[in-house]
Amino acid sequence: MANNGSGVRVDESSLVSLLDHSSSKTTNQELELPFHQQFLIESKKLWHIVGPSIFSRVATYCMFVITQAFAGHLGDLELAAVSIATNVIVGFDFGLLLGMASALETLCGQAYGAKNYRMLGVYLQRSWIVLFVCCIILLPLYIFTTPVLKLLGQPADIAELSGVVSMSLIPVHFSLCFQLPLQRFLQSQLKTSVIAWVSLAALVAHSVMTWLVVTKFQMELVGTIVVLNISWWLIVIGLFAYVVFGGCPETWRGFSMEAFSGLWSFVKLSAASGVMLCLENWYYRILIVMTGNLENAKIMVDALSICMSINGFELMIPLGFFAGTGVRVANELGAGNGKGARFATIVSVTTSTIIGVVFWILILLFHNELALIFTNSEPVLDAVSQLSLLLAFTILLNSIQPVLSGVAVGSGWQSYVAYINLGCYYLIGLPMGFVMGWVFQLGVMGIWAGMILGGTAFQTLVLAIITSRCNWELEAQKASKHVKKWAVVH
Repeated sequence: MANNGSGVRVDESSLVSLLDHSSSKTTNQELELPFHQQFLIESKKLWHIVGPSIFSRVATYCMFVITQAFAGHLGDLELAAVSIATNVIVGFDFGLLLGMASALETLCGQAYGAKNYRMLGVYLQRSWIVLFVCCIILLPLYIFTTPVLKLLGQPADIAELSGVVSMSLIPVHFSLCFQLPLQRFLQSQLKTSVIAWVSLAALVAHSVMTWLVVTKFQMELVGTIVVLNISWWLIVIGLFAYVVFGGCPETWRGFSMEAFSGLWSFVKLSAASGVMLCLENWYYRILIVMTGNLENAKIMVDALSICMSINGFELMIPLGFFAGTGVRVANELGAGNGKGARFATIVSVTTSTIIGVVFWILILLFHNELALIFTNSEPVLDAVSQLSLLLAFTILLNSIQPVLSGVAVGSGWQSYVAYINLGCYYLIGLPMGFVMGWVFQLGVMGIWAGMILGGTAFQTLVLAIITSRCNWELEAQKASKHVKKWAVVH
């Protein structure tokens, strides 16, 4: 038995069995049930993926927070260096590799739905190869952190120490190319509880080891970075051991030279997935950079950083739905169940939107108290209170948009969504933010409002129209042909 994240106890074995037999006949029988029963059945399937996904994301996020907290006790310079290295360098890296790994949600999800289990292990190995090569290409990002930061105007002492920290985080960098595909490989088979348990064990180990090296062994900054590297590799080792030593007997049949065939097609899908998510991930980071060029920038940047931190924590929930929706849609399309994929989309969007509305209300009710956990500065508190309305609507839109992106991943639309993101975010949203911020002199409120209206809201509307007009039966036929093509040709 496992907790599904909504307080309901779910029998994991029966759930997996239910998904294994999700043929067109089964789906049609489910769709003949009363709506509330259909909704409950699909919600159990969805939360079986979403709950552990949210937990594992929060756990890994907390590892960086713990490292930053201990670095803060060492000094302001150490805190600044660790914050820049983890939030900017690793954050950029993580966003790109996460996007590329999401190609597995399409391929493994559809193959699992089609019961073509052997190919899941092959896809996993192809993803390792592609992401490992990508990690090598991205190495200069870590090696040349110091000169890049100096070029961008960072103080020399912060740039120097940030460069040292970034170089020390190279093991974390390479752990991502193995960890992220393993997670998506397991999610596609609904083996999600192991991801949550391994993440919890790594978080506990990280907390204890960090406390020991800082307070007992007094290894200071070097010790905290070494512990962070070890903790992330513990996740890789735990997931890999589960997969290889009997956890996935149907989908893992050992290493195969077949993994080296069909790599170019895999690269194209991975690249499209990476671009799609990176364009979203970088969008609001640019907002902070633009705000830094305003008058009274320090207070505004502090206030905006607090808002982005709150948004970042809450975003773990929609990102969980992103993963869950991608897997559910891919499973149903791979099984040839267009109606099942459509209903999975409806349930996921509805559930995530309800959660977003709850947070929207909470932020509006407690807008004066939002920043108290971060600061006691009255000017910053007032600025956060003023920005709370924009934060509320950002969170509300972010409860819908990632779910629609999950539908795109499950359906294999990554390349189309990449173009949509580029157009909405960078050709409409950023220029609108610039105009409202500087031309109409509305400051950070104008920049953020322009980016929401021109970028996030418009992109969400476009994805909603595309999803609502989708011919799901045709998509199911295409997915079935796609799975057979990859299995036979590659």
